Amino acid sequence: MATERRYPVGIQTFSEIIREGYLYVDKTDLVWKLAHYSKFIFMSRPRRFGKSLLTSTLDSYFKGDRELFEGLKIMSLEKEWTQYPVLHLDLSVAKGKSSPQELQRSLILILKRMDCYEEAPNEVTPGEKLDGLIRRLYKKTGRQVAVIIDEYDAPLLDVLHSQETLDAMRKVMQEFYVPLKANEAYLKFCFITGITKFSQLSIFSTINNLANVSLEKEFSTICGFTEEELCTTLWPDVELLAAALQTTPEQMHDRLKQRYDGYHFAADAPEVYNPFSLLSCFLHRRLNNYWFASGTPTFLIKQMQHFHTDITSLDSLDVPESAFDQPTENMKDALPLLYQSGYLTIKDYDPEGETYLLSIPNQEVRVGYVNGLLPTYTGLNNADVQVGFALKFWKALKQNDIDLAMEHMQSYLAGIPYVEGFKQKLAEATTKEGFYEYTFYLIFSMLNVYVRTQVKVAGGRTDMVIFMPDTIYVMELKVGDSARQALDQINARGYAKPYLSDGRRVVKVVVRFDTDKHTVSEWETEEA
Repeated sequence: MATERRYPVGIQTFSEIIREGYLYVDKTDLVWKLAHYSKFIFMSRPRRFGKSLLTSTLDSYFKGDRELFEGLKIMSLEKEWTQYPVLHLDLSVAKGKSSPQELQRSLILILKRMDCYEEAPNEVTPGEKLDGLIRRLYKKTGRQVAVIIDEYDAPLLDVLHSQETLDAMRKVMQEFYVPLKANEAYLKFCFITGITKFSQLSIFSTINNLANVSLEKEFSTICGFTEEELCTTLWPDVELLAAALQTTPEQMHDRLKQRYDGYHFAADAPEVYNPFSLLSCFLHRRLNNYWFASGTPTFLIKQMQHFHTDITSLDSLDVPESAFDQPTENMKDALPLLYQSGYLTIKDYDPEGETYLLSIPNQEVRVGYVNGLLPTYTGLNNADVQVGFALKFWKALKQNDIDLAMEHMQSYLAGIPYVEGFKQKLAEATTKEGFYEYTFYLIFSMLNVYVRTQVKVAGGRTDMVIFMPDTIYVMELKVGDSARQALDQINARGYAKPYLSDGRRVVKVVVRFDTDKHTVSEWETEEA
């Protein structure tokens, strides 16, 4: 069992991790394969998933820093270690620019900060300066140039909701990337990574041979930690964490898997753990929602609002690849952005129908996602929900006391100020039980209770099914009919029948809401 481990949380430079003795999970065999896969490569991955470390590792490889790779898998693959000039551009520093002029200045500053930069009077635009840099490096060294671009989409993410601004910013990026195709003869390798996928037509207008490996099984584990890596390289860290939290390594493994595992980046690919969250957990010796604590992207919330995303459908989406692996600017809904940002992941693949099952990856994403959306979709304050209500509600459910749980829900909803602007926004949804369905769904999800909405059965659709460890609640939400009438509907249509063979207690629950007071007016329960 390890006595001391250094965890590279917040450190994205490969050379520093190796030289300073930080924990490194060896991905260099995949890095070598990526470097020899194609000349122009694009890969998207969610934020905080190791993209920057990957680009830094490629940087060190193409610079021929052989000593950094001693003892790693790549040593059995690479024999030459040729030193190439490298242009490693991190476009995250151009994030938040609100005009094309600001973006141009930021891109020029990125290039000027490079050690190899030389001022040329005839080079004015970012694209012209990049073109000059590539040509001069090739002429000076006699070797082709490796261009590595990290977070290529950072300048565009905050303006996705504004078509006019997005179009203007996109033109700046188009001009910047033109030299990559124009100087193909001078390039050894070009790797571009980010969160989202913009079309080659709109951004990389001249790079018509850009290989997108985002969904390639061969590279599906190049970012993130696999189950095998957790149980080998990282197992001493699991043992240390288990000792700190006074549990067994096996029990700790199960808790880590539930909270941080579950991402698939290709059909039939191994699951991977969120690397930032797992390393943060090992460092702080505490299970927490680290990925969300580092910031929920505002661009995602804006797009979900823009497309009126039905958040209750995201637990199970059966879709073709074209529905989620498509250019961001072609979106007809928020699904591509939800997938590319890591809020949804591949859970299964049907080769016959060529469809993918998408779902929320794990407990960390579910809880953090709900915390971010609760105020937006319901007007409820998630901090108040957690502190003033959730614990009592959760305990009542755990004790199988649905009456007490509903009393807590009634009291809580009745005490929430109903903002007039929000009232108008949700007026239509309220009359259709939509507001209450969203509210219940988000609250249950925040408590890490598995809940499904609009569940199809032979007799129709059940509003909500809540799965507790020893009880399944089949729930109908009503704003018109009486609770008794709704309970008769559950019985007449057989909503509870599919769960009677599960082995758990099955309870039918009807909740009626008062739309004037915006709270629970009555409820009835009946054991199946």
